[in-house]
Amino acid sequence: MDDTMPILLVPGLASSPRIFGPVLPALWRLGPVTVANHIRDDNMGAIARRILAEAPPRFALAGHSMGGYIAFEIMRQAAERVAKLALINTQARPDTAEATARRQGLMARAGSGGFHAVLDEMFPGLVHPSRHGDAQLRQLVLDMGDDIGPEAFVRQQTAVIGRPDSRPALAWIRCPTLVLTGDQDNTIPNSLSMEMSSGIPGAKLVVLPNCGHLSQVEQPQATADALTEWLRS
Repeated sequence: MDDTMPILLVPGLASSPRIFGPVLPALWRLGPVTVANHIRDDNMGAIARRILAEAPPRFALAGHSMGGYIAFEIMRQAAERVAKLALINTQARPDTAEATARRQGLMARAGSGGFHAVLDEMFPGLVHPSRHGDAQLRQLVLDMGDDIGPEAFVRQQTAVIGRPDSRPALAWIRCPTLVLTGDQDNTIPNSLSMEMSSGIPGAKLVVLPNCGHLSQVEQPQATADALTEWLRS
């Protein structure tokens, strides 16, 4: 009997399906895999509604960074369709005033021809300090930026700024949940992952060593192992 579960992956801000590339072979063995398109709308509600309209009836849901914010919105709209939940390098908190101001500056620059410069500036915060000189990872970030384009980047940032506080909803999550982070995530500190795992009943926390914000490409084997165990649980 075929007991495989459809798997829905949601990339992060300025990320495309490439971010999941290194872990796809492991996931593909466990069920049909879809990477959600999250670049068409400028608010979390609309992004989630469109993803749900295109998704299988029931699925395992994994969201990375902004994809985690979208995953929370999917849970608000259709928790009964989510069989399992993985929250990768993300947080439940809303934007701070400082973060919003920083995002608005990046949006203005991206919209006026400086998108690659914005991505280049973001790169050191996205990876483990030991990877700051990793030209291949830097190129991946630029290539993913080209995949989505500056207009979609602005839409995404608008949605991220307007996202709600998901902390009150943590206690209501009842499906098997993995919270995965890097030991040196300088974009979303892993203390915020610990906060989520503490708030979700039965959640499993995995902190990957020598890893920053881009777990799937910085530590692909360890990430694939954690996701495989989650899917089989």
